[in-house]
Amino acid sequence: MLFYSFFKTLVNEQVTVELKNDLVITGTLKSVDQFLNIKLDDIQVIDEDRYPHMISVKNCFIRGSVVRYVQLPQQAVDTALLQDAARREAAQPSSAQQANVRVK
Repeated sequence: MLFYSFFKTLVNEQVTVELKNDLVITGTLKSVDQFLNIKLDDIQVIDEDRYPHMISVKNCFIRGSVVRYVQLPQQAVDTALLQDAARREAAQPSSAQQANVRVK
């Protein structure tokens, strides 16, 4: 849930998404869900010569499982806050660990 929460803070920021099929799309992040599916508006394809069919597309929905990388604007990332959230999440016992705890 850490990445989901993090990406929610980046709504309306310009991001670049590289897909597993090497397509690179830049656009404004409009929404993200718990599966890290991404909706982008005002998109531009980086290599339009290779993907001419994408020139007329203005917005898109990207399934989270096909994303290779997401490039974020440096000013939009608060690394101290992200590190603190990661520490807190790591300190919490997972539901699998909680299920193994038995009261005697």
